[in-house]
Amino acid sequence: MKTYVATKNDGKLAEMRAIFDSSPLELETFPAYVAVTEGESDYISNALLKARALQRQLHDAGIRAAVIADDSGLEIAALGGRPGVLSARYAGEHATWNERRRALLDELRDVPYSRRGARFVSALALVLEDGSELVADGSVDGLITRKECGEHGFGYDPLFLYPPAGLTFAELSDERKNRCSHRRRAAEHLLALLSVHA
Repeated sequence: MKTYVATKNDGKLAEMRAIFDSSPLELETFPAYVAVTEGESDYISNALLKARALQRQLHDAGIRAAVIADDSGLEIAALGGRPGVLSARYAGEHATWNERRRALLDELRDVPYSRRGARFVSALALVLEDGSELVADGSVDGLITRKECGEHGFGYDPLFLYPPAGLTFAELSDERKNRCSHRRRAAEHLLALLSVHA
């Protein structure tokens, strides 16, 4: 089933394509996609906002297809769950990912490892061609490191230590990360819902 992805994030797109590779969803991009302003309440609302916006844009272009969108974030216990839904806007709307990671490490400078627990959260929204909407989420627990480690992944991956592997998400190969990530867990949840819906 041809499914357009509501993202302009190349790292997220590549990860979603890998995760959904053997699924019924054939992920495509819509080069004219115009990103919408996300809210500050929750991941599922933002994922639905993006998916619905892309479906309207496709409709205006004469394309009828399913769409999928992800909203994800990093929640840190010592920061009361921040940056959370504002993860991509942490350190300012126009900050680079390097600047966001540096700002996060600075804010956590004096926080001991015992309080550096964190989790990645992903919400996926799938809007089918007939307008039906399916939403799913997933999360994975870890710790925030004291420095960046690893060259893979994107976003906060170099700071997120995944305890079962003893490595950050950026130190894991893409294949290993995609077997255990928050986005993988959300995808499995979504595909289970889709199989029942079908």
